[in-house]
Parts: sequence; C-alpha cells; structure tokens
Amino acid sequence: MLRGASRAANTGSTCRVAGRRLYSQGARASTQRSRVALATTAASAVTAGALWYTLNSRSVIHNDALNVLDARTKGAEERTRSTDAELTTLVWGANRTHILEDDLPESVRVPTPSEWFDNVALRDLALHEQHAACVDARGDVYQWGDGFFGTAPGSSHAKPRLTLRGKNITQLQLTRSRVFALSASGRIYILSSRQAEQALPTGAQTPASTPWWGTGWLWGEEEEVDFAEITPKEKLKRGERFVQISAGTDHMLALTSEGRTFAHPITLNANSHGQLGFRKCDVPAPADLEHAHLPHKHPRIPLELTPKSIADPYAKSSPAIRPAGSAPKNSEALIGKEAAAAQLDDSNIRFSDKLFEIPALRGVKVDRVATGGRSSFVKTTNGKVLGWGANEFGQIGLGANVTLETITVPTEVILWRTTPATMRTTCVDVFAGGDLTMFEVERADGSGMPYIDVLSCGNGQWGGLGNSLYSNAQSTPVRAKNVSGLFEYSEAAQNLQAIVPETISISPTGHVLLTLDTRKHAGPGGGGKDVVAWGANFDYQLGNGKRGSVATPTVLLTPEGERFMLQHKRAKEVRDMRGQVWKKGVEVEQRAVAGWNNSVVYWRICS
Repeated sequence: MLRGASRAANTGSTCRVAGRRLYSQGARASTQRSRVALATTAASAVTAGALWYTLNSRSVIHNDALNVLDARTKGAEERTRSTDAELTTLVWGANRTHILEDDLPESVRVPTPSEWFDNVALRDLALHEQHAACVDARGDVYQWGDGFFGTAPGSSHAKPRLTLRGKNITQLQLTRSRVFALSASGRIYILSSRQAEQALPTGAQTPASTPWWGTGWLWGEEEEVDFAEITPKEKLKRGERFVQISAGTDHMLALTSEGRTFAHPITLNANSHGQLGFRKCDVPAPADLEHAHLPHKHPRIPLELTPKSIADPYAKSSPAIRPAGSAPKNSEALIGKEAAAAQLDDSNIRFSDKLFEIPALRGVKVDRVATGGRSSFVKTTNGKVLGWGANEFGQIGLGANVTLETITVPTEVILWRTTPATMRTTCVDVFAGGDLTMFEVERADGSGMPYIDVLSCGNGQWGGLGNSLYSNAQSTPVRAKNVSGLFEYSEAAQNLQAIVPETISISPTGHVLLTLDTRKHAGPGGGGKDVVAWGANFDYQLGNGKRGSVATPTVLLTPEGERFMLQHKRAKEVRDMRGQVWKKGVEVEQRAVAGWNNSVVYWRICS
C-alpha cells in the first residue's frame, strides 16, 4: 500500500512537473502569439495609414480603372498638363520623324498634350509621313518634321518654322515633296516640303504672284523662301475662284466656286492609273525654269501621260517572259516622245505650273472633291459620286462585276445596290485616303425619319472598312458598323433625329477617325462630339494604349475611361504660332486628324 502511495505520489509529482512544463510551453506560445498579433496590428495600422494618405493625396482609384502608367511611355508619363493653357493640342501614335513633337518619345500610346500648340488655334493642319504643316490664325504657313529640317548632323529639329506668310492661307494639302496652300482669295501656292530646297538662289528675284517684280520690300514683307503659284490653263470666269483642293500621291484636284473641276500633275507619275482624268497637257521647258518669274513668253513642252495599263496592257499577264522591272516613269511610252527627249525633272516645284480642267466633267457641277493615293472622286450637287483612277482593291466602289485595275474615265458609283427599290439614297459627302474610300449617304423611304449610313470600300486589310472584317479588297461599298443608322432625341424638335458624321479623316496607312455630331441635338448643357476610331493600330494610332488593329468602329476613351469628346467654345484669347495674341473671344472647336500612323486633335478656328 505504501508502495502504491509512493507510486501515486511520484505520479502526482510527475504530473505536476509535466503540468508546469506544459504551462511554461503554453505561456511561451501565448507570448509568441501576442508578439505576432502585435506585429500584425502594427503592420495593419501602417497599411491603413498609407492607404488613408494615398486616398487623401490622390484621386480615387476604381477597381475597373485603366492602368494609365502602364499605358504611357517614359517620356509621356512625366509630362503633366499645363494648367495655364486654355487650348491644348493632343497627339498620339508614331513620332519617329518628330511630327508630333521633338521632346516626345517615338511612340506615344495615349493622347498626350503637345506644348507646341498651347493656346494656339489653327486654320488647318496637315500631316505626312516625314513632314507636317499648319496654318495659324494669321494665315501663315509653318512646317516641321525630319523630312523638312533634314536628318544630316547639325540639322535643327526645332519648333515649326515659318515658311509662307502674308498670303491669308485657309487650306493645306501635302505630298512627299510638295506643300499646296489655298488662300482665301482662291490662289493656289506651292512650295517644297524640304527646307534645303526652299532657299532662294543668289541674285534671284523675290517670288511673287502679281506683279512679277514684287512689292514686299515696300511693306517689310520680303519673302525668305522660294515658292510659286499655280494658275489655271484657261482663264476663270469673272468672280470665280478656287474653294477646295485635295492632293493624292502624285496628283491634285481643285474645285472652283462655279463647280468646275481642275487637275494638276505633281510628278510624271500623276496619271499612272488614270487618276488625272486626261492624258495631254503641257509643262514649262526645263531650260526656262530659272527664268519662270520673268514676264516674257515661256517655251512649253507637250506632255502625254499615258496610264500604265494602256501603255503596257499585258504587264501582269505573262511575267515569265517579261523583264522584272517596270518601265521608268520618264520613258517615251508613258510621257511622250518630246517630253522624254527634254529630260524633264519633276522634283522642281515649277515642273508644272498650270491647272487643267477635266474634259469629262465639263458641264457637271461639283461641290466636293476627294483624292486617294492614286484615285479621284467628285460629288455633284445632286448627290451623285463619280470616281476614277486605281482600282486594284476596289477603292472606286464600282462593284464586284468591274474587275479593271484602272478606271480612266469618271464613272458613277452606285450606292444603292443593297437597298429596296423604294429607298432613296443621296450622297452627302465623300472621303478618301490611301487605298480606302468612304461615302456618307442619306437614306429615306418616305415612311420614317431619314438616316445616315457610312459606306466603305477598298483595302480593309487592317480593318479600315469598319465592318468587323479584315478584307484586303472590297469593291462593293459596305456599311460600317456602329456609325451607321444612328438616332438621338432632339430637344428642339421633340423627336428622333439622325446622328450625322461631321467629318471623316482617313490615314494613308489604314486607320480612320470619325467625328459624330452628337452635340447638335443634345440641347442645353449637351456634351461634345464623340470620336470613333478603327483600323490599323501598330503604332498606337488609335489612342487606346494597345497595339492591334480594330475592325469595328470603337468610341475613343480617355485614360480615365471616359468618352473622348471634342469641344466647342469661345476662347478667351487665341495666339499665333509665334506666341503673340491674335484675337480675343474667338469661336474655336476641336478637330481630329489621322496622319501617317499617328493622330492629332487640335483647336480649329470656326469659319
């Protein structure tokens, strides 16, 4: 029994020792848990404090907000909007040739302010692959870009440079080697796209329109660059003047106030696909170009620009037995015997100094002209469209039954092929760029409200057709999605009204910017105008911060995820490109322009 009591006592002692050990381990574990909890609480407090500081020092970040910092490139994310600039120009896309701005990176992913145009409103802005030009509020022309300044060591990539002044310019058109400027008085001027070629020869007369000796020295406006004026071959009627110009790759169309259409050959390739609308014209003799400013009669050389498909109709039929290279542009078969013997140089701005009326359009009253890269279009006053020129991708819009690659005669484009017989279709406007064409048409059947459709044809390889398909040839005009047949409620009329596309800018590289006039029927307090973008997007030219073409028209959004709206307002003051105040209280509006793999939204003076 004592042995049992002893065993019991020993067992109790062991249990107490084990209990003390267990208590000691439990206490240590509890202490460790307390320390962990304390550290967790402290970390939570620090996190909560940091979150509170972030929320109170920055704007609220929503769960579905776009990652703006990832979308912006290094140069753009450090740039902040100028707080004192009332008018700001936004740019995005490719900037390899310093078209958008010299300080921006080569690729601008989202709309970014350009300091060049702070508080500046323009009359017009035109973009090309390696150079650009604009017309400021005073009507002066400025040029910039690597193609203008040159890429040689020591060349200046500075701000836009004043080139043509005092001509009251209203519209610009650019080609690779030329700048065409239309004045308010209807005169058309031409100057080189390269600064090195604008220098006046030593001892040369000042270029002037009329009289030939110039009077700029009298008013202190002596010209500093070489330019020329293009005049019509036939004298215009009294009071008639040019009101619109449109330039393709090698040709230009001009429209007069009387509805007459003229064409101008820019280079020897001007009629390679019949885009001029005629073959025979004349140009100044090369030996007489240095004396073009003198009033005496200048010798001229007849020029016969034959389309390639006519000069060599089997060029693509039997490639196995034909030479690999095509005939040079100055060959006798393409430009005529006399012109080939004269060795014409089409790099000079005075290569051709005349505008020639298109014979097939005599008596046809036109109110709108448009040019693609190698095609031409006119819209008549009664809502018909005529097209001619290159048609490899179906960009003329003549339908699947017409397989000709060259249309040499202005031919009517049928825009009502897929509509009922009771539907009346009228073309409102026509736009072209590169190998893509778009028609803005009004449809009405008498039973409902008329509506607007946007029809497209041509090369839609990068989705430029806007029909959700990537087709590199579309000869029958198709309906673009999301921008056709739109209505909105009108506060004034108390009913539904059609939403009309205000303007369409088509890039030669395949993307499209369309402005919807969603402000017209919005009523008091209405917003701006929506910008819809689609097409090629290899250089972020659609402004969505991504690479990848879009085949469906999509509303352009801001980095914050809101609709990108073009505004219209009365500016407190408008400055010219030199920073001087031009006028105060000027009506201005934003305008979207599609360039070569880039896009610009600038402030335009309302006419």
